[in-house]
Parts: sequence; structure tokens; C-alpha cells
Amino acid sequence: MANVGEKIASFFRKQVHWLLPLAFIVLLQVGMQFPEWVENEYSVGFYPFISRFQRFITGWLPFSVGDLIYLALILFSFGQILLIFRLWVQQKLTGLILKQKLGKAIRGLLWVYIVFYALWGMNYYRKGIVQQLQITRQEYCKEEVEVLTHQLIDSLNACRRQLKDTVLPAPSLPDIFQKAEQAYRQASKQWPFLHYTAHSIKGSMWSFLGDYIGFTGYYNPFSGEAQVRTDIPRVLTAFIACHEIGHQLGYASETEANIAGYLAAASGDVYFRYSLYNDLFSYAQSEEIKQALIIDKDTAALGAMFRYNKSHLDSLVRKDRKEIRAFFRKRDNTMAPAMSMLYDQYLKLNQQAEGIESYNEVIGWLLAYRKNMANYK
Repeated sequence: MANVGEKIASFFRKQVHWLLPLAFIVLLQVGMQFPEWVENEYSVGFYPFISRFQRFITGWLPFSVGDLIYLALILFSFGQILLIFRLWVQQKLTGLILKQKLGKAIRGLLWVYIVFYALWGMNYYRKGIVQQLQITRQEYCKEEVEVLTHQLIDSLNACRRQLKDTVLPAPSLPDIFQKAEQAYRQASKQWPFLHYTAHSIKGSMWSFLGDYIGFTGYYNPFSGEAQVRTDIPRVLTAFIACHEIGHQLGYASETEANIAGYLAAASGDVYFRYSLYNDLFSYAQSEEIKQALIIDKDTAALGAMFRYNKSHLDSLVRKDRKEIRAFFRKRDNTMAPAMSMLYDQYLKLNQQAEGIESYNEVIGWLLAYRKNMANYK
């Protein structure tokens, strides 16, 4: 029996580098099956502590720690591939060496998976902001979307008239980031769960890749930093900053980050509200297009919708939106759609059945939220 025990102990000692990460993954997978536990113990328990700590460490630095982490991982991976290739050219690549290298690579990926979900990814499995707001997604009709679109047009026009100048202001990124923090501070007076401290939001070092990967902002769970693309029309960055802060607060799904960003930006100054309404109008008009073209197959209604929206938008709003479209049209390429497909699959694997279309779900939730507030009043 002693020999059997020694053999078992020896086996575990030799395989601990595999058993330990696999044990952690099993624990994470079990936890993901219990949204109430994730919400109460992780998302509003453990996560805010680690997130604030990350932001406290990285926020004061003028550069992105997370972007450097990504660069280091890419360079290390590329170096390992070159090493294997050199061994193969020199005919020194044995089966044992290849097995060892592949084993290390797989274990490395397992630990990246563990760290990702431990530091942030578990938030995909929480109850989230819709529970905190006590709203329930409901079916909506095209008339409701039409009314919402018209309201957004009125809000856009009103905000643009307050901005007055023909050329939109272009505040510095630090100024926008500071005002985004202030917007969340204001919003948290009504919704305490939006309390945000120790801000860490920065311009991305990889903005030039945005044309190919298709991002305007992203959250880095390994450093706790929110990143915003620096080369896009500046008016877009106000709402994007609020959206990414939503991710920092633990709203992992794109829909919930949009809702958090909506509540914050709506509490901000006129520039933030204009940025918000511009974004929401795009979503609402896309939903109108979907209703007319895909569901009703009514091209006449589609044309009437475009004519109405265009005629009721302020001329300066139309000018601003034309410039935004021109910016992205110049950067159309064949790689971005492929990357969007990969991101779509990533979202579907993380509790977002609609994939990349989950960004558009904000309209359904906005309608539900407005109904809820109307009933509450």
C-alpha cells in the first residue's frame, strides 16, 4: 500500500503543472453556472476590489501598461515560433522538444484563460445592470422604434444648437476622460452601482490597427485600463469612454456596457449628451432599417423613413454625421469584417447569443428602461 501511495504522490508531483490549471478551470466553470453567486460574491464582491486596485496601480502612468503586456505576449509568442523554426532548419527539432514546447504553450494559454476570467471575465455570467435597474426586456413594435428615433433626432438637434459653432469642439483626450469620470460621479447619485473611482482610461497605443481589427475602444482585464482609439472623430470618444468605463465597472457584455455608458453620458455635459444621442440615433435608425427592409420587406417605407430622418435632422447634425461616415468609409478594408466575425464568435461563447449584434440590443433595453421609468413615475 505504501508503494501505491508513493506512486500516486509521485504522479501528482509530476503532473501538478497540468492538474493545477485544470482544477482552477473546473472551479471557474462551476461558478459560471450560478449567476446569483457570480453577481453577489464576484461582481459586487471580489471584482470591485481587484478592479480598483488595478486602476490605482496603472491610472497614474502616462502610457498603457495593458498595451505593453499585449506587445510582450505577441513578441514572446513570435520568438518561440522563430526558435522552433530555427531548430527545424538546423534539423535539431526532435519530437521530445516539440512536445515540450507545445505543452508549455498550452499550459500558458490555460493560465491566460484563468487570469482573464478571474480578473474580469466572470462578469459575463452575472445578473448585471438590467437586474440592478429592475427592468425586463419586452417585445417592441416598429412604431415604438419610430417614436424613439424621432425623440433622439430632437435631442440631437437641441444639443447641437447648444454647441453653436459650425465646427464641433475637439477637447483633448485627457479632458474627455476627466469629464467621463465626472459624468459617472453625477450618475452615481441616482444609481450608486455606477460609482467609479481611481480612473484609468487612456488612448490606445494601437489606434492604427483599428482600421484592420475594427475597434474604437476596448478594456484590458490584465491591467484594468480602458482604451480609446485616438484617431477617430473626437465627438465619438465621449460616449466610447463612458462605454469602456462601463466595462471597468464589471459590465462585461456589450449591451450592459452600453446601458451603463448611456446612464453616465446622459448625466454629462452637452458634448457628452450629443455624443450619446449620435450613437443611439445610429442604433435606432439601424433598427428602423431592419424593421422596414428585413421584417416588413417594405422599400417604400424605408425610403420614407430616410427622407423623414434627413429632413428633420439639423443641418449641422447632418454635416457632423457625414464627416464621421467619410472618416470610416476611407478606412474600409477586407480584414476588419474577418476580425468582426472572430469577435462575434467570442461574444457568443460568453453568454451573448446575438454576438456582435448585441451592441444593437441597447435599443430594446432603452425602450424597456424608458417604459419602466414612466411606470415608476
